[in-house]
Amino acid sequence: MDVLSGGEKVALVGNPPEVGEQLPKFKLFDANNQKVKTKDLIGKPTLISTVPDLNTPVCKLETKKFNQQADHYPSVRFVTVSNNTIAEQKAWCAAEGVKNLEILSDEELSLGYEMNLYIPNDGFLARTIFIIDAEGKIVYRQIVPEIHDEPNYVEALDAIKKYATDVD
Repeated sequence: MDVLSGGEKVALVGNPPEVGEQLPKFKLFDANNQKVKTKDLIGKPTLISTVPDLNTPVCKLETKKFNQQADHYPSVRFVTVSNNTIAEQKAWCAAEGVKNLEILSDEELSLGYEMNLYIPNDGFLARTIFIIDAEGKIVYRQIVPEIHDEPNYVEALDAIKKYATDVD
């Protein structure tokens, strides 16, 4: 699959999973360098946002927007994944006051390869949003066509409302 990066076509390592498929197995790392596996994300509806680099304006804006929205959906887990290092993520969260969602590192590119979201020529993840249900089935997928653009927040939040049990 291809997306655009600054108007130039770039290839992902493959085709990302589709709605209806089970979330593939991968491992990420949290701020304490603890392994977070796919099975750890299952159990409640989860919005997974992947971003190329937290230290860029659009990624910063997107992550802060979902951080603000997380308060309105207590029954939903909000996760942002980048391939920034854990140290970079911790520093970024501290500087930006991001506390309502989980920031997980895919520095080892496990998610990037297992979900086919890695852009090898650029060295980072594509900008995407996946929503999984409590059983780990993908119920929503948004692959942002131009990675320098923001995702469609309204569409993603409308989708999460269908799985949230306590929308504020």
